[in-house]
Amino acid sequence: MRKGEKTRIHIIEKSAELFNQKGYAGSTIQDIMEATGLTKGGIYRSFSNKDEIAMEAFEYAGKVLWGHFSAAIEGLDTATDKMLAMCSVYSDTVNNPPIKGGCPFLNTAVESDHSFPILRDNALAAYDNMLSFIQSILIQGVADGEFRADMDTESVASFLFSSIEGAIMASRLTRDNKHVGYAMKNMELLLNTFKPASHQ
Repeated sequence: MRKGEKTRIHIIEKSAELFNQKGYAGSTIQDIMEATGLTKGGIYRSFSNKDEIAMEAFEYAGKVLWGHFSAAIEGLDTATDKMLAMCSVYSDTVNNPPIKGGCPFLNTAVESDHSFPILRDNALAAYDNMLSFIQSILIQGVADGEFRADMDTESVASFLFSSIEGAIMASRLTRDNKHVGYAMKNMELLLNTFKPASHQ
C-alpha cells in the first residue's frame, strides 16, 4: 500500500471515531489534525474538505459495524439467536462499543436530521440496509418454521431495530448497560410469541 493511501485510511479511521464522539458539525479540521497527528496540508492532500472526510468516515464506520455483526451471527442457526447475537455487539456499549462514541447509525441519523443534512441520504441508506437485513433474518425464520407465517416481518424488524437503538441511547446516557440488557430480554420474549405452538 502506498504512503498516500495509508495516510488516507488513517484519516478516515481516526475521523470516524472523532465524529462518532463529537459529531460532524462539532468537529473541526483542527480536531481532525489533533486526532490524526497530521498537519492541515497533510489532510488536504488526501481530502478536499471536511464533508468528504465525513462521508468516507461514515462508510468506514458502517463497515466496521457490519464486520462485528457478521462475526456475531456466524455459525448460528435460528433467527432468534442471530438477533440476540447482533444486539450483544452492544452489550457493553458504555465501556466497549464497537466504535468509540456509540452507534454511528443512531448518532448520524440524529445529527444529519438537523445540523448536518449532507449525511442524511447516507444515514437513510444505512438504516434501510440494516432494516432489510433484520427482516431477511425474520423471513428466514418464518421459512424455517421457527416463526408463524402470520408474522409481519417488516413491522417486527422495525420494532427490533428501534428497540436496540433506543436502548443504546439510554445506556450511554445513564452510563448503565442494563437498558441494552432489558431490550434484549424483551426482544427474545417478543420473538417467542411468534413461535408455532409446537415450538413453544
